[in-house]
Amino acid sequence: MLVETTERLKFLVAFRPGLVTPTLAAQMAATFQRHSRGRLLLNVVTGGESYEQRAYGDFLDKDSRYARTDEFLHIVRALWRGETVDFAGEHLRVEGAHLNQLPDPVPDIYFGGSSAAAGPVAARHVDAYLTWGEPPAAVAQKIAWVSGLAQAEGRTLRQGIRLHVISRDTGEQAWAQAQRLLDGIDPAAVEKIQAGLHRSESEGQKRMLALHGGRRDALEIYPNLWAGVGLVRGGAGTALVGSHTEVADRIEEYHRLGITEFVLSGHPHVEEAYWFGEGVLPILRERGLWTHPDAARNPAGPAAVPFASASSS
Repeated sequence: MLVETTERLKFLVAFRPGLVTPTLAAQMAATFQRHSRGRLLLNVVTGGESYEQRAYGDFLDKDSRYARTDEFLHIVRALWRGETVDFAGEHLRVEGAHLNQLPDPVPDIYFGGSSAAAGPVAARHVDAYLTWGEPPAAVAQKIAWVSGLAQAEGRTLRQGIRLHVISRDTGEQAWAQAQRLLDGIDPAAVEKIQAGLHRSESEGQKRMLALHGGRRDALEIYPNLWAGVGLVRGGAGTALVGSHTEVADRIEEYHRLGITEFVLSGHPHVEEAYWFGEGVLPILRERGLWTHPDAARNPAGPAAVPFASASSS
């Protein structure tokens, strides 16, 4: 339905290599590209928690899951090049695999992972490496790490970041909204969620937890970077909070580090998309950091679409 009723909207679709064969995934991507007229983006999710993977029948440990993802993407890339693939690896095996129709264009692959096993997979196979919203110094270290691995493979990756956003006309209004969200959270619920998250195997999740330590009284971990989201959810646990100009300043700061892909969301989703689209995007456009996807018909005036958005993950 969304494919039929939209023209420019792209779809960042997550999939787990352990739950679908590489040939089927490559085939499905080609089909979706054809129906969406080239608007598919793929987000590879290796799976950070063994207990969750076991619920789907996957009993590999974390490092083995990354090794399987490496084999999976090797096969998928070969199929997208039009090759007939015979492959026998430690985790995957295919014989005579090929596609009758190739994706046009080949969809970009997005991927995130902070553990040592994740970096080489990104370096060899993906187009865009995603990180969660840590302070700029930590993000710069991750960019340097994965970029160095990619350079050794003769490749260059785009860099992306996943953040929530609370943007208002003034910083006071934005922080008041953040406080309202925090005040609506039952401390018992926070304690229960944090206990579960502290059992996580994910290196990225551990880094998110370290930003706030379960405390409510020191959540601005960097100017306009708020770790309150991470009290009640796993995954991306930080938000840019501030006036439209302050939020634009932080985006520009991350951009100077090399970030070119921003995957943003807020709560409530629609309202925050409007705040961002009407408040922040015009500033980014003035600074030359954003261009309307239909600039010929929208040369000026308020931004009509969000910068980039995600409702989950």
